[in-house]
Amino acid sequence: MTGPLKAAWGLVAFVVLAGLVLWLVTGRAVFAVFIVLGVLTGLGAWVTGRSTTPKGGPTP
Repeated sequence: MTGPLKAAWGLVAFVVLAGLVLWLVTGRAVFAVFIVLGVLTGLGAWVTGRSTTPKGGPTP
């Protein structure tokens, strides 16, 4: 796993956790947007992480 991919997963965890905590503490559903954005960020990290060639893999 590369450094940028680790950073993306860290961002996902932070945004989802912040959204969940703020939603529970304030009771305002607007913080559900944080959870959605975190999931979308995680999906993007997963897709781009899968598209990279592993070290020592075939090169064209």
